[in-house]
Amino acid sequence: MALTGNPSAGGGTPGMPPVTTIALGFVVVFGALRFNGFDLLFDPVGWGMCAAGASRLQRSPEGPFARAEAAAMVMIFVSLAALLSPSPGAGRGVTESAAEHVIEVVDTLGSLIALWLVVEAVVRRLRSCGKTSRAARLDVLRWAVAGLGALALPAGYGYAIPGPATAIAWFTALVVLIVMLIRSARLPCLSPGGKPVAS
Repeated sequence: MALTGNPSAGGGTPGMPPVTTIALGFVVVFGALRFNGFDLLFDPVGWGMCAAGASRLQRSPEGPFARAEAAAMVMIFVSLAALLSPSPGAGRGVTESAAEHVIEVVDTLGSLIALWLVVEAVVRRLRSCGKTSRAARLDVLRWAVAGLGALALPAGYGYAIPGPATAIAWFTALVVLIVMLIRSARLPCLSPGGKPVAS
């Protein structure tokens, strides 16, 4: 899986801004394109795109984009484990079924946390360069995506049924978040060579 392109562009896909790479990574991670019941969009590839985009925007090894890259890198392996794990079902032992459920929960929660950290890095960069209203909208959208996504977890165990309205609201918030990221991608402060500002 090669995620590096033109070295002069700082890695990632040549000509593609880092935040666009991140946004398209979210499309791969949270989208589904099924053929004979198999999802053709591999989550590990999507998280790799998020990690590559965040890496290009790092200014220090302890900064928010470094944390975002680390979270995305962890999710590459978690989502790969979830991909290779068989679906929980009848005829499987209690131990195997419990392990599969744990992987599924970790994958879902980890995805929401990683999304949170990636968008947090973008929000902080936007605030530091004076784009406060755009940052505030992205902040609200990440709360909506993470919060509504977390509501779906207990539903898998029969504790709560969010209903179609919650699923529609979550999907809408996610789409708007991705569109806003793409529209923000070419701002100077979100480019690899953007002028450093105090955070």
